[in-house]
Order: sequence, then C-alpha cells, then structure tokens
Amino acid sequence: MTKVPNLSSQTTSLRSIKFDSSGPPCREEHFTHVYLLLKKRLPFIVMAASCRKVWEMRGACRRFFSVSGFLNCKDGQPAKFKPPPKPVIIDETKPLAAERRFLSPEFIPPRERTHPFKFYLERRDMIQRRKVLNIPEFYVGSILSVTTADPYASGKRSTFVGLCIQRSGKGLGATFILRNIIEGQGVEVCFELYSPLVQEIKLLKLEKRLDDNLMYLRDALPEYSTVDVNMMPVPIPADEVPVNKMKVKMKPRPWSKHWEHPKFNIQGINFDFFLTDEDKKKVEEWSMPWREFDMMIEYDTSKIEKEIWEEVNAELKK
Repeated sequence: MTKVPNLSSQTTSLRSIKFDSSGPPCREEHFTHVYLLLKKRLPFIVMAASCRKVWEMRGACRRFFSVSGFLNCKDGQPAKFKPPPKPVIIDETKPLAAERRFLSPEFIPPRERTHPFKFYLERRDMIQRRKVLNIPEFYVGSILSVTTADPYASGKRSTFVGLCIQRSGKGLGATFILRNIIEGQGVEVCFELYSPLVQEIKLLKLEKRLDDNLMYLRDALPEYSTVDVNMMPVPIPADEVPVNKMKVKMKPRPWSKHWEHPKFNIQGINFDFFLTDEDKKKVEEWSMPWREFDMMIEYDTSKIEKEIWEEVNAELKK
C-alpha cells in the first residue's frame, strides 16, 4: 500500500524558506540548494493546487444547485416543468412592409351619381355595419366562407364555401358571388355584403386573378371551380396581394358568351386552343384598338378615393 505524502507539510517547508537580501551576497551553493529543493517539491505543489481547485469546484456545484423546482410544489410533489417560450426571430435585413391601404370598391360612388348626400348616408350605415360584422379584404379570385341565418337549416344557420367570381353593386347594394362544385354540380350563391342575415364572412385564401370577373368559369372545366369545403385558412401575406396567373381550360364550344370578344378583355383563357382560323379573323374584325387611348372611358377615382378613405378610416377608429 503506497503512502500518500503529506502535502501540507511539503508546502509549509517551502514557505519556511526565507531570503535575506540585507546579508552578504548569496553564494552559488545557495542557488543550487534552492533549485534542487524546488525541483524535488514541484510535483507536490502542483498536486496540492489541483486538489484545492477540485474541492472549490465541488463546492461551487453545491452552491449553485437550484431548488426552485420545489418552491411551487403541492402535496410534496415537484412542480411540472414549464418549457421556456419560443424565441421570436426577426429578420432585420428585410424592410418592414408598409400597411396596405384597401378601400372596398362599394364605397366608391358610381360615375353617374347625382345625389352625393345619399351616398354619404349610405357610407355611415356601412361603417356601422362593419363595426358589428368583420368584413375582410377580398378580391375576385379569393376563397371565402360565408355563414348566414337560415330558418330551415338544422342549426338555424348555413355555411357556404366557394370562389369569389364577381363583385358588383355600390353602397348598401353591394353583392358578391361564390361558386363551387358540389357533388359534380356547379353551385353559385349571391350574397348581399351588408345584409343583416350574414353572420360571418371568413377569408380562407387571399388572392387575385388576371381578370376582374370570373363568370367564364361557368364554361370552364369543373376542376377550376372546385374548392374543398373543409379548407383551412391560408396565412395572409404581409406584402402585396398575390396574383394567380393561371389560365383555365374551357369546355367544348358553344359557350354561354363569346368570351373571345375584345370587349371582355379576358386574360385568363388561352384562346389559341379553342379558336379556328376563321374565328380568329372575326376577333380581329371585332377588335377596337382605339380603346386603350380613350381617356374618358376610364373612371378616375384617385381623388375621391383618397377623401373617402380618410373619412372611413377615421370613423372606423372611433
């Protein structure tokens, strides 16, 4: 059995060494003796220092041991572990998106308006209705879920999910049409936007299309009008509204209307697959190239839209 050296005695023997600088100059033998003594005791000095650090670390572990888990315990049982909240990662390199200003199109009075006071009173009623019913921002091409009061339904209410194919009307008479394929049959429902029967309007997917009117989906394949009735809401993008540039495939002719006519200006149909050379010649005869240079055909609402936006925004914040 090996005998462990007494480290304390080794260290005290080193401390007992004194150097008297006031005496005569040290000889070479003195330096040799000190060197040999240090060389002999050095391993024990290092071991003693390391043991002291180990004991200090053990003491630190005992000091930093946390008992906070038992502070909120009940009946002698430790409290349940609560994970910390997830960190919120903010990309500072990406500029913050400005707030998108959207004014619902029914607030803009028609071009042939004759009584401005009448539309002012309607706007007040529309604002009061919006304070009760949340009407989200949506466009033609968005997917909505509308719940209305129905006295003949089992729960006195019915819900319809569909694709918005048209928005029309002004003021309190604003309407929108939702289309969906139910059991192989196309179903369209026209809702009055400010009707008291409307209980909830839920936006499932915010999206635009190439056209402002999608009534030609009646003559398109059913797959372009089919929406899952159990669809979950898609997160609304913070930047610009996405535009779906998809072009639909039509059913064989005849169609309900001549959608190839230039007056419709349809962009969501590729007519090259459905028109013959003779039909294309007729389309060229119907073309009206001067319409794009007609400045009076476009209703400029920029000024009145700004005024109405300030009025509506101020009233909604009250």
